[in-house]
Amino acid sequence: MHAKRFLMIGALLAMFSVIFGAFGAHLLKNTLTVARFETFSTAVDYQFWHALGLMIVGISGFKLTSRSWYFAGYLLLTGTLIFSGSLYLLIATNTGWLGAITPIGGILMIIGWALFAWSLRTLRIEQ
Repeated sequence: MHAKRFLMIGALLAMFSVIFGAFGAHLLKNTLTVARFETFSTAVDYQFWHALGLMIVGISGFKLTSRSWYFAGYLLLTGTLIFSGSLYLLIATNTGWLGAITPIGGILMIIGWALFAWSLRTLRIEQ
């Protein structure tokens, strides 16, 4: 159940990263400072790569026997929402203190990747 959910959420996050990226390239690039546009681009990039990562976690969930992959998926999802979300809000509201929240998302993503790596120890690959 969670594996399918991670696949679906990952696909939606990827879709929205393409939408946000196009929005930024066509509508924001000329209105934001270079630094703000780079911040926006960082949010889109991290969202996209972690969307793909979440789909990998979802696919792996069909084969993994350890439940740690499940927690890894939710940490990656939460970390992505906090990391990219805080940067999107920072750009939209020009509220600098939101940048202080961004590292929390990054830490959750790091822990999620470490936990996913740990969960792979139970993966059985048939040849």
